[in-house]
Order: sequence, then C-alpha cells, then structure tokens
Amino acid sequence: MAWQRCYKLCRGLIEAGAPLPGPGEATVQGEDLEAWVLAQRLDWEQVLPVQQWMLEHMLHLTPAGPDERPPAPRTQADEWNANMAAVRQFHAREGHLQPPRKAVEIVDGVEHRIGLFLGNARRRADKLSDERRAELTDLGMRW
Repeated sequence: MAWQRCYKLCRGLIEAGAPLPGPGEATVQGEDLEAWVLAQRLDWEQVLPVQQWMLEHMLHLTPAGPDERPPAPRTQADEWNANMAAVRQFHAREGHLQPPRKAVEIVDGVEHRIGLFLGNARRRADKLSDERRAELTDLGMRW
C-alpha cells in the first residue's frame, strides 16, 4: 500500500507538470517522495518487474548508476583503523598518547576526535579485544 501511495503521489505531480521532489524538498501529503524515488532507483533489483515498468514508463525513472550509489557504510573495524591512524600520527608528532579530551587529528582531510577515542578506549578497556589493547599498549597507552 505504501509503494502504491507514493507512486500515485509521484504520478500526480508528473501529470500536473511538476517535477518530482528533489533533495531537501518538502514532503507531499506526509510522504518523503524524494527518499522514496531514491530508494526505488537504488534498490531497482528488489522492485517487482511490473513496478519497474511503471517507474520507467510512467515516472521516467531508471536504476541508479554506480556513481550515484552512496558509499558503503564503514564497519567498526574501518572506524577503528581510521582512528588508530590518527592516534599513530599524534603519537609520532607528540611522543605520547595523552591528548586533551577535545583533541582532533586530521588524516587525509578527515577529522578524527582522538581525545574522545582514547578516553573511550581507556574507559572500555575490559571490553576491547586483546589485539586492540595490544595495539594501543604498543604505542605507550597508559590505562
């Protein structure tokens, strides 16, 4: 029912000569049509063939191209590795792992809040894996 409602609202806009809502535009009758259109394009393979036909021929939508897909969400391991790169950079420059709580380190143009990261690591030391604890200990982490 939700799919049909959003489809009908989009089709009504097109029939009235209006474009489909773009990013940040208001909802229509409580439905975020921009998000719905994006979801249809990104999950094209999940849409039934008859729905694909309706989207293509009635709403003039096509599947999202590879360049339109959002980046894959970062895993916890990715986040850990990115923060550790920032911690290593800080350690190489300062020679210790005692930054202020609000310390920020920039690696490859991305800000990493290493003060917060290290404070959380200290507080949650008992929950860290042995490998992660050893990684920080090798850099001279004071637990």
